[in-house]
Amino acid sequence: MNAIVADNNAQATEAPATPTLRQAARLWAKIGLLSFGGPAGQIALMHKELVEERRWIGEQRFLHALNYCMLLPGPEAQQLAIYIGWLLHRTVGGLVAGILFVLPGAFVMLGLSIFYVLYNDAPVIEALFFGVKAAVLAVVVEAVIRIGKRALKNRVMVAIAVAAFLAIYVVKLPFPLIILAAGLTGWIGNRFAPVPFSGAAHGKGNLPDVRGAVDLMFERGELAHTRPTKWHAPRTIAIWLPIWLGPVVLISALTGSASVWTQIGGFFSLMAVVTFGGAYAALSYVAQAAVSSFGWLAPGEMVDGLGLAETTPGPLILVLQFVGFVAAYRHAGAMSPLLAGSLGAMLTIWVTFVPCFFWIFLGAPYIEALRENKAISAALSAITAAVVGVVLNLALWFALHVIFGEVRSIGLGTEIPVFSSIDWRAALLAAAAMVAMLRLKIGMLPTLAGSALAGMALLALPG
Repeated sequence: MNAIVADNNAQATEAPATPTLRQAARLWAKIGLLSFGGPAGQIALMHKELVEERRWIGEQRFLHALNYCMLLPGPEAQQLAIYIGWLLHRTVGGLVAGILFVLPGAFVMLGLSIFYVLYNDAPVIEALFFGVKAAVLAVVVEAVIRIGKRALKNRVMVAIAVAAFLAIYVVKLPFPLIILAAGLTGWIGNRFAPVPFSGAAHGKGNLPDVRGAVDLMFERGELAHTRPTKWHAPRTIAIWLPIWLGPVVLISALTGSASVWTQIGGFFSLMAVVTFGGAYAALSYVAQAAVSSFGWLAPGEMVDGLGLAETTPGPLILVLQFVGFVAAYRHAGAMSPLLAGSLGAMLTIWVTFVPCFFWIFLGAPYIEALRENKAISAALSAITAAVVGVVLNLALWFALHVIFGEVRSIGLGTEIPVFSSIDWRAALLAAAAMVAMLRLKIGMLPTLAGSALAGMALLALPG
């Protein structure tokens, strides 16, 4: 027994090898294919693959990068992938990581969007999605538990998470305001009580941060690209702003300011700047504009799009791709509707995800330079704790709308379920999926597949 323990300890302390770009690309492709369950599940998957299993990056540096991505508009999970890919293999590494993180889901979402406009009333498809949505609830709950264990290291961090949950669920404060308040709390708290705001846990069971390959590369002086220079910001802006907005300007010049293409490009470019808090935080604004302002979707179709995005690997913000597809499909003019819809989806993908590369490549060197700043680290630790509360709110929101047919407001927009509207089949599937993942440790994809088949069987029952 002692020999086995010693052997395991030796493996744990063995220095991790620096991955090649090809090895990294294979892993990013794997993550892109398996990244179901929204940002919480995707971040948990990256943590498992990059920190726990391969040790390409250490725990503290992973959380430092995550904290920065949480501050940015857009999908934080994809931005985290870009950040880590950039750390490992410079700009090309960030491009590979970010593209492979989104590409599988974008192809799946395009296929589902086409299927939706052609066969959206097929009972077998409805039953399939019913089971998958119940399993995704289990994936989100498992991810909240995993991330919470790593971010909530002491009572102060737990209190911040609880306050953030109440602020967004009960008071309905905007996500950016919650993040700002958490950052200020960490910044000020570091001056008066630096130990709890460092994110450290209390007790003897603490484990030291295991250094990853990136940390060792820093020690060897191999990551010169992470040090900001005076020309870094001007050069990045000069390259990436035209890449992002150039197609939008060109399309507007060719098709006119009133065309659906210009509307899609302009609207979703704006969303790329203001979508703090992920897809759920943006849904109400997008739904209102897509239904009422532009007339792209009928009422209720945004929920269908979210259901498709929930069953698709990649960021949940891929729901915007569905909106762009349907908008162009229904305003195709002389063009084939399917071709127009596909082009609308591609344009939406471009203006939604290209800004993510811009934010990371612009700001990451400065964030790395501030890594040793204790006040900044304390602020970011508090922000991470607050995000746990926000993600818990998203999990609760999802549970309400998966398991119950109706919810009602009790003031200030706070929703509670109408218990008489419970869907016992959805509740049974969600509970079974949670037991499978949390208790039996069954993997994500087997759980999703089993739940989808069980959903089809349950909906086939009479009554």
